[in-house]
Amino acid sequence: MLNEIDLAQYIDHSLLKPSAIPEEVAQCCNEAVQYNFPAVCVYPSAVKQAAEILHNKRIEVCTVIGFPTGANTPGVKLYEAQEAVENGATELDVVINLGWLKSGQLNKIYDEIAQICEATGKTVKAILETTVLTDEEKQQAAEVCMDAGVAYLKTSTGWFGGATVSDVKLLKAVSGGKVGIKASGGIRTVAQARELIVVGATRLGTSRGVDLIRQQNAKSD
Repeated sequence: MLNEIDLAQYIDHSLLKPSAIPEEVAQCCNEAVQYNFPAVCVYPSAVKQAAEILHNKRIEVCTVIGFPTGANTPGVKLYEAQEAVENGATELDVVINLGWLKSGQLNKIYDEIAQICEATGKTVKAILETTVLTDEEKQQAAEVCMDAGVAYLKTSTGWFGGATVSDVKLLKAVSGGKVGIKASGGIRTVAQARELIVVGATRLGTSRGVDLIRQQNAKSD
């Protein structure tokens, strides 16, 4: 089964280094077209350029909101999300407020995420930052975000560690297949990517998408 998985259909082709220049954004978008990735993921400042390049292409323009800490105020996150949509974003990866989660203020997380979902009407992926959470906190975060209307649960920003098989399994179990699971951060090999998919990941957030496809093709030759 592992060898039958086509990685390209899972990859959110990410360019989230702060120093990225327009030429790199264009390259990221063109690679997504070449390899038929479902989405690119760029910073909000690059959304308009990405949307212009991918106009009339069947590739989603994803951006990050409250990235990478999630500690912005709800008003700032909402504005950032709405502006991104106005600029052409079709998917929003929103970092939850980890301080609220750690202190049990789940109602605030719900309100913030629900407001973004309702105001934008776009695909929202909640970034839980699983590497800094207990299993109980992961479950709480997943449940409140699903209740708020997200379409995906995302493991990590990649800034504080990355996706693990155990975390994807946990999120899959909690979600019961009701939402997608985006594994993100530190995905470097074909074997690792395929294992994450087998245990439940429906998207892979990675800046190494092209390298993964080349690895995959080399192994199939």
